[in-house]
Amino acid sequence: MSFGPVIPVGGYAGWRFLQRTVEVQKETFVASAKMQRDEAYFRDRIGGISSAEELVADRRLLQIALGAFGLGEDIGNKYFIRKVLEDGVSERTALANRLSNKAYAEMASTFSFSEDPPFTQREGFADAILAAYKTRAFEAAVGDSNDDMRLALNAQRELEKIAERNGSENTLWYAVLGSKPLRTVFERAFALPSTFGALDIDLQLRTMKSRAQSILGQSSITQFADPEQSEALIRRFLLMSDLQSGLSQNAPGAGALSLLRGQGSAASLLSILRR
Repeated sequence: MSFGPVIPVGGYAGWRFLQRTVEVQKETFVASAKMQRDEAYFRDRIGGISSAEELVADRRLLQIALGAFGLGEDIGNKYFIRKVLEDGVSERTALANRLSNKAYAEMASTFSFSEDPPFTQREGFADAILAAYKTRAFEAAVGDSNDDMRLALNAQRELEKIAERNGSENTLWYAVLGSKPLRTVFERAFALPSTFGALDIDLQLRTMKSRAQSILGQSSITQFADPEQSEALIRRFLLMSDLQSGLSQNAPGAGALSLLRGQGSAASLLSILRR
């Protein structure tokens, strides 16, 4: 019998429960038979992989590798993944460097098949990939029970990583905008409609920074190196999720909320942002 994470209630109360129990729950999850089989398979075979072609030819290895970077849904795009890995990241024109989702660049850099020997054969490689895979797999299992909790766990982990990167504030914000899970958290926490993503990217950036300043007290991404700032964002995200799911269309205030939920047009959003 497989283990599923336990989240007895939703919303921020559920998040606080999950934070208190996450280490024990994750340990139980990764000790499951499936996770143990995946780990044994990966450790046994990854050292013999020396090219992107060999990796994509082994579906099970590829599934674990992609899962470590949150790219599991790309398992069917073998040619695309092979191209990303073969291009690497050293050239500015490499495919991974031209994609908005920087998880591809992270994966290409981590595997570095152009190196001799490839990183797959270096000490500690399997440990690093499996640690990331276990974390992502646990988050996915949490998402099967409550997707808001999955998004919150992802935000907690990824925002700290992004905040500690070298780069301008705008570059770090673009990394957030290029991540679908992170974008979802910010858009909901900041009460932005689904049409927000259709706006000019520079306007999206200015809006995110403005909302961060007004709601969190700072406009920078580097603020999320502080766990308290990440917690403030997650708390607002979960409270907004509860508000949106709890208000019926006929309830008082539902008309105003409908715009915040994305039922207004991009033009309507622009009119609000420019006031």
